[in-house]
Amino acid sequence: MAIVTPPNHSVNVNTNVLGGSTLREILLVEDNAQLASTILDQLSKEGYAARWAADGLEALAMFRRAEPDLILLDWMLPKLSGLDVLKQIRTISPVPVLMLTARTDETDRVVGLELGADDYVAKPFGMRELLARIRALFRRLEHVQQIVAGDRLGVFQTVEYQGRLRLEPDGYEAYLDSERLDLTRTEFDLLVLLASNPGRAFSRDYLIEVVWGETRVTGDRSVDNAMSRLRRKLGDLGEAIEAVWGVGYRLRREL
Repeated sequence: MAIVTPPNHSVNVNTNVLGGSTLREILLVEDNAQLASTILDQLSKEGYAARWAADGLEALAMFRRAEPDLILLDWMLPKLSGLDVLKQIRTISPVPVLMLTARTDETDRVVGLELGADDYVAKPFGMRELLARIRALFRRLEHVQQIVAGDRLGVFQTVEYQGRLRLEPDGYEAYLDSERLDLTRTEFDLLVLLASNPGRAFSRDYLIEVVWGETRVTGDRSVDNAMSRLRRKLGDLGEAIEAVWGVGYRLRREL
C-alpha cells in the first residue's frame, strides 16, 4: 500500500526501536512521488527509519537537521541537482551515498563516484537489488566503524619504531634515541597511531575523526600542521612520515 505523503514532501517511516537499538536512518532524495512511495514502503518493511526529500534544497536542509546513516540520492532533481547535493554533503560528512540514476553513460556514473558517491544503481532497478546494495553499504560502514573504534581505543603497551623511537601510551611519554620528546597530546596520539601501523595510509578525514574526535571538517590544515610539527620534532626520523598523494599520511614500513 502506497504511503500518503504530506504537503511538505517529507515523511518519517518506522521510527521505533528494534532489539533495543536505534534503527538505521535513510534519507531518500527522489522527485518522483510514486517511486519514492514504493521505496519508502520497502524500507519500512526492511526495518529502516526513512525520510523523504523531493528536491535538492530540501535534501540539504533535512540532512543538516538530522544527519542520516545513509542517503539514497537521485541524480536529476529540481532546484539543486543530485551532484551538487553530493558536493555539498562531502564537504562536511563521510555519510554513505547511493546514487539513483537514469543515466546510462559510463562517464556520468564515474563522475558521481569521483565526487564521493559510494555506489550507484541504474534506473529502472528492482527493489531486491536496491536493498542488497543498501545492506552492503551498511556492512561496509559497520566494518569501518569497528576499525575506527579500535583505533580510538588505541594501544596501552610500549610502541617502538626503527629501534630509535619508543612510545609509552600509559604515561604519554615519547623518546627518540633515549631523549624525551616534548609532544602535545594530539601529536602523541598521531604518532602512536602511525607507529602502531607502519605502512598503513590514513586519510586526513580519518585522522581528524580518530585523533581529534570530530566527524565534520571544513579543511585539512590541522592535520598537515600537526604532521609538520611532528616531522621537525623527530629530526631526521621525521622523513619516515610520508605524505600519500590524494590520501593523507603514513609512517614508512620498518626496514
